Amino acid sequence: MPQTRNRNSSPIPEVPWDTGLKEMDETWKGAIACLGVAAFFVMTIGIIYWQVVDQPNKNWILKGSFSGLVWERRTHSLVIQTVAEDKTFVEIDVGNIGSPDTEVPFVRNLCWLNKTEFCYTWDSFAEVKISLETSDESETECYSMTWTPVHCNLKLKDCFSMVNVSWYGGASVHAPNWPINDLDVSMQSFTISDLRDNPSGFGSVLERYFLGSSGVAVVVDPHIPLHVGVEKKKQFCLQTGPNMQRMPLQYTVCVGQNIKAIHQDSIQQLSVPARELPNMNVLRLPFWKLMTNVNSGAKVERELRTFSNQLKSHHLEEGVISLDEHSTSLLSNVEGKQEFSGPYSRSTACHLIEDHDYLSGRKRSSKRETRDLPFVKHLNISVTLSPYLSVESQQFQSSMQDGMQHYWLSLRSGPHAHLIPLLTHWRGKYCVKLNITNPEAMNWFLDKVDILHNHLGMEYIFLEGGEGDSFEEQALWPSPALKGDVYIGLLAGLAERIGDNAIMSVGTRSSHKPLFIHMSALQPDWSYAGLKGIIPSLLHHSLLGYNFFIPDAVGGSLSTDLIRDKELFIRWLQIVAFLPVLNFQTPPWASGEDEVMNLTRFYIDKHQNFVVPLIEKYAKEWQTSGDPIYRPLWWISPDDPATFTINDEFLIGDEVLVAPVTEKGVLQRDIYLPKSDFPWQNTNNAEVFDGGMLLASYPVGLREVPVFVQKP
Repeated sequence: MPQTRNRNSSPIPEVPWDTGLKEMDETWKGAIACLGVAAFFVMTIGIIYWQVVDQPNKNWILKGSFSGLVWERRTHSLVIQTVAEDKTFVEIDVGNIGSPDTEVPFVRNLCWLNKTEFCYTWDSFAEVKISLETSDESETECYSMTWTPVHCNLKLKDCFSMVNVSWYGGASVHAPNWPINDLDVSMQSFTISDLRDNPSGFGSVLERYFLGSSGVAVVVDPHIPLHVGVEKKKQFCLQTGPNMQRMPLQYTVCVGQNIKAIHQDSIQQLSVPARELPNMNVLRLPFWKLMTNVNSGAKVERELRTFSNQLKSHHLEEGVISLDEHSTSLLSNVEGKQEFSGPYSRSTACHLIEDHDYLSGRKRSSKRETRDLPFVKHLNISVTLSPYLSVESQQFQSSMQDGMQHYWLSLRSGPHAHLIPLLTHWRGKYCVKLNITNPEAMNWFLDKVDILHNHLGMEYIFLEGGEGDSFEEQALWPSPALKGDVYIGLLAGLAERIGDNAIMSVGTRSSHKPLFIHMSALQPDWSYAGLKGIIPSLLHHSLLGYNFFIPDAVGGSLSTDLIRDKELFIRWLQIVAFLPVLNFQTPPWASGEDEVMNLTRFYIDKHQNFVVPLIEKYAKEWQTSGDPIYRPLWWISPDDPATFTINDEFLIGDEVLVAPVTEKGVLQRDIYLPKSDFPWQNTNNAEVFDGGMLLASYPVGLREVPVFVQKP
């Protein structure tokens, strides 16, 4: 509460004051009265001038050892800058204080004598509390900000300026950019969606973390409903929606010596220290997607046999054949009772076991009738599963009859009514979604995986379908256990229980788990939604801690057509060869050219003998420190502004720089070599260059990809 002035308990006695002057006449009285009015008028004008004109535009509200927080009243901005005022880390446009045309007064700290906290209330709108946190272990200072609405149904919004700051992080998008300054994303719920159905949404990998090139990081509280929008080259904004709970907007802004230093400190907040490595065998063999359009398991088996023979005839027999959800469903039903069915099959059940006794909790007494598939078991295959079940399936009907509605995400129709499964859409079919908060449903799903493994002997399981919020899509309020992207986190836990052969389609708050993430599908073209988006996407994944990923297939997979563009196929292959896994949808023999076949074999060998050992080396470093395996150029030159916007080169660790061609019809490109302790040597021709220089129009043949290593 405000302090009061000390008052003297013994008042000063009055003393007669005789000036010795005669009593003034009326003329003098009037003159003095006018003079008093004039003096009062001048004082009033002075006070108004001080408040409106001469009052400082900014004032410090918190100060640390090297940084401080400044309030700029005319722009309604909070600014974090160095105490010496020679560097600005970030400018935050505060949208929580009403109209931007309103002049905000000189703010005063209501936390009084506490020099590490700032409190203020804007009447009828919001309260803010800012705490300064310092660490003795690092040169980092953090400002923890909490905005709380005064009334219900108020939106809170803060925007972070992109002026002189390159920003990274957040979420994957349909056409990724590095940095995110060139994105335009409408304000929307900050949750992962399926980019096939919602290309303007957020997808694949998402974290509430934003990193700025000035040495600033923003980490948003994981428990609050959040909306995010990006205005190209201007700002990105955080916003809470109107609600009856007076939900606060909470985030922490940390500043440090440079972008690398602040990231190394901040990444510890995004994952637990006990990081686990996934199955590293995934790195060693290319993935080949089986493209088929058949309607029976026997035909899928025949297609598998044919495709396997083609791989052998082209000396590409070492690999993993990937089956989509439709093929997995058909193949699992070969010559037996219908234990699996997919959304495309006759019963359109989404890969869940049709076993009525088990579904109702009774012990199974009969053995499975499905025969084993020895030839399929002999192959390295990857199958695809999802947590969806078609409402047209007999399995769903049986679950309803047996009162097992709690196996699916459901709502109550009234206080004492039965659960009604929530209807949703998946791959063109109406389905229900597995209630992953129910342990019985989880165990049922895991049992299904065991039976499928006994039948097919698959090497890997691709678990897709975690994206999207079935409740939010229908404007329904979910249970607290499933708000936002909580379902994805629970699904990652389920994948972890499956074993180290699980692959997820999405990731959030799960970078520490031993899982591979499959990147979003890309278009078969040269745009940022296609080939140009590969490097920004890999840098984004690695920055957020998702170093173990499977890139989209060479040539893109948003189209089912085979890639006929020879140049696009080769340039795409050259990039993917340096990523964790080589992934194909268009087989190289489809082009009919020996050059494509020879280059495919060459880059598969390059990947296995050059890239995989590097990944294994830096995977151990990631496990202990959290440092990414794939790194932007600013990682080894964090004070060089030239590195902040380079989106077509990347580092593997600190020792290898890869600069592929990403433009159609180009046989040269500019290559920037960042400053380092050692010169850079081109592995193709042994040329040596100093760091911190630009190689303008450097020649690159169609068969080449420039790779530089640091030469001690």
